[in-house]
Amino acid sequence: VFVTLVGFAFATLIGLVLALMGLSRSLVLRQVSRFYVEIIRGVPILVLLFYIAFVGAPGFVLAWNWLTLPLQEAGLVDALRVRDISLMWRAIISLTIGYSAFIAEVFRAGILSVDEGQIEAAEALGLSRFQRFRFIVMPQALRTILPPLGNDFVAMVKDSSLVSVLGVADLTQMGKVYASGSFRFFETYSIVAYIYLLLTVGLSLALRAFERRLRKAGNNGGHG
Repeated sequence: VFVTLVGFAFATLIGLVLALMGLSRSLVLRQVSRFYVEIIRGVPILVLLFYIAFVGAPGFVLAWNWLTLPLQEAGLVDALRVRDISLMWRAIISLTIGYSAFIAEVFRAGILSVDEGQIEAAEALGLSRFQRFRFIVMPQALRTILPPLGNDFVAMVKDSSLVSVLGVADLTQMGKVYASGSFRFFETYSIVAYIYLLLTVGLSLALRAFERRLRKAGNNGGHG
């Protein structure tokens, strides 16, 4: 749950930034956003997990130690070691990077779904670009964004089980350890599957109820 909540929060933030970059007037920002999204979406989450854990983390440590070498020699900071970056945080970073690309497309589609005429009317009224985004675009885009965003959250709950391949003590890893020691594979993995099923079905039902309430509020607002 911790891995999912933290990873999804960061992925949503990065995804929103990427979507705004993709809709920017700057060709460079649009191309950077598109390049990131296409590359990350083309790499499986499991491969990304291994790459960040065993290539990205050591590379970051090497770069950090090289940049802070004068400070280390002055005794102001200590050299960073690969083991200082926990496997759990490597897993969170991997899920964040992996899902940010998909969430960026969700945000981009939601923002583009807003009627262009409303944006032009807001611009004619003198609203700044930030005000148009905050008061006109985002409130309407949220109705389109929330359902697929909720689906991505449920998907991340399931994909969080992949962190067990790094030895992170999550539900799947604890089940694997217990089953290896007790040889009760059927009972153990049945319970693990049942817990994940409870989490995902419960979240899906909660999201559907929230969508219905949002739709009802939108209809009432429209009638008003």
